[in-house]
Amino acid sequence: MARPTPRELEVIRSTPISEHMIRITLGGDGLASFPPEQEGGYIKLVFPQKSAMGPMLRTYTIRQQRHAEIDVDFVVHDQTGPASAWAISAKAGDRILVGGPGPKKIINHQADWYFLVGDMTALPAIAVNLEQLPSNARGYALIEVISEADIQSLNHPENMELHWLINPQPDPEGDSLLSELKTLHWLPGQAAVWAATEFSSMRKLRAFFKHHCGIPRTHLYVSSYWKIGYSEDQHKVAKKQDAEMQAA
Repeated sequence: MARPTPRELEVIRSTPISEHMIRITLGGDGLASFPPEQEGGYIKLVFPQKSAMGPMLRTYTIRQQRHAEIDVDFVVHDQTGPASAWAISAKAGDRILVGGPGPKKIINHQADWYFLVGDMTALPAIAVNLEQLPSNARGYALIEVISEADIQSLNHPENMELHWLINPQPDPEGDSLLSELKTLHWLPGQAAVWAATEFSSMRKLRAFFKHHCGIPRTHLYVSSYWKIGYSEDQHKVAKKQDAEMQAA
């Protein structure tokens, strides 16, 4: 089946969220056929390139959706890539092609407690997951951010503890989140786990939750959203190779 033609959307506004995160609100006539309730689903932003290589696609999570508007949160660094550079300079009236939406990745709600783990690239998806948990949910959300000024106020069930890990530089060994989560008390009962982070970190988290904690496949979602030193296209190749090794 052919993919649907990307929609052309318009920048409605740009809102700073924290020191290293900007929220771009998109709208326009292109959203007329956009399905409702897509918070946590992903879209593909299409950035034109001057070279003959064709347009560049980048994947982002829909953070919030309202009538005729969607919010997309961008992590921005001192050394920006094309997507974050676009977000920094985006102004009302700018237009961009948007593919999707793709499936939502929501934690399994049939569990005794919940563990959400991720870095800033996963913060929008973690925020959506927290908002959609049952009101009596208990457990942890462990979130790695670049600076203390990136800590956000998130809506969450009263018994979900939020833990913030400050890490100005990406960890090439992927140990930071794993080391921090091991300090948290493992709760009784069946846990559901949702984790998304850098590639090396993802592999170590997956091994820990799968083999050490015995989380079944039905209650385990672990994904990498990026890889240090890799473009998104190169990261996709690494993810595919990793998935093939896991399936072997």
